[in-house]
Amino acid sequence: MLPVSVGIVYLWFGILKFFAGVSPAEALAQQTIQELTFGILDPAISIILLALWETVIGILLITAIWRKTALLLALLHIILTFTPFLFFPDLVFTKIPFGLTLLGQYIIKNIIILGVLLALLKKGGGGN
Repeated sequence: MLPVSVGIVYLWFGILKFFAGVSPAEALAQQTIQELTFGILDPAISIILLALWETVIGILLITAIWRKTALLLALLHIILTFTPFLFFPDLVFTKIPFGLTLLGQYIIKNIIILGVLLALLKKGGGGN
């Protein structure tokens, strides 16, 4: 049930990113990808690639296809979601280190997903 639950979240958030202005994380995601890729990727392309990545993870987790691979892709993704704390502290903190903006709270909840992914990987990942 946990892989399916996480898969639904990934699928939902991924699909939102295919439609400009629909995802509340769109601008931050584009800014973060710009930092991570040193500005190599065009923001319009980067958000589509992120949408594809998240959607594929969601589908793989829901269908139990290549589950371990999906978990590893999700683990990499979820770790990268924390990089705005380093790149854009003014956007995520009201008062460092505990006062979070709504955006910071949106990111910090990913600790739950990180924990689930690690537990599923420790359990064996469901095989490939």
